[in-house]
Amino acid sequence: MPPANRPSPIGGILAAADQVILGKSRQTRLALCCLLAKGHLLIEDLPGVGKTTLAHTLARLLGFQFARVQFTSDMLPADVLGVSIFDREHSNFRFLPGPVFSQVLLADEINRATPKTQSALLEAMEEGQVTTEGETRPLPQPFFVIATQNPSTQVGTFPLPESQLDRFLMRIELGYPDHDAERLLLESGGRRDRLPTLAARLAPEDFAALQQQAAAVHASPALLDYLQLLVEATRNDPRLVHGLSPRAALSLLAAARTWAFTDGRQMVLPEDVQAVLPAVACHRLRLVSGSHAGAADIDTLIRAVPLA
Repeated sequence: MPPANRPSPIGGILAAADQVILGKSRQTRLALCCLLAKGHLLIEDLPGVGKTTLAHTLARLLGFQFARVQFTSDMLPADVLGVSIFDREHSNFRFLPGPVFSQVLLADEINRATPKTQSALLEAMEEGQVTTEGETRPLPQPFFVIATQNPSTQVGTFPLPESQLDRFLMRIELGYPDHDAERLLLESGGRRDRLPTLAARLAPEDFAALQQQAAAVHASPALLDYLQLLVEATRNDPRLVHGLSPRAALSLLAAARTWAFTDGRQMVLPEDVQAVLPAVACHRLRLVSGSHAGAADIDTLIRAVPLA
């Protein structure tokens, strides 16, 4: 839709992001919707297609405190959460917070770390706090994890467990740029050098207000009926090992509300649910063949569920 119809400053944020992430307006909007819905984002794709740049761009435009962790196979949970060291001057232990104590944590190539290190983020993503050495410490608010991962077929990757995948409200793929976007990249030498010039369009408290407005977007009983039919269809689909959970259904509704909100509307339409369903559902649904559901499987599901 035209940016002029979008609630301010949503249009400005998306327009600025599109100047850095070329030709990926839909994926950028999905990523922003995920954060507006108070969810964590997983970006899966090949190296070099802009996953990390997208995370950097959103954090800068939204004015969030940002930390990046490059996940590797030799990382330990303490490298993410923090560690206590002995302070000789005061003869006691002092906790040094890890990078998780930020508003946006970029977990870069998260599936290159072992499951033990991956699991260090479970409590943080679900509860907004971490427990280390018997003490629970709250995280800054808002708190988001934007994780990138390489395809599981690549060497040196560890698959994310289902419990961790379910913590991500959305999973998106960027894919290769189209011909025109890639030509612009070649002519300009890339767009990462624009990151330092990006100015914050919001303060954290302003973003919290937008989140509240998005959460207040109306979902009619008929819309909820349609959403429930979609969820129930996943549970009865013989192609799937299991269907969407109640938490996934809540995530789907929250994402549909933010999609409508970024479209400048105060009512959720079935098209909003359909627009966000692949990003919300694909990483949560596993086919009996062993692979995760794809966009074609979700499209088949949508066609099978009547609107009326």
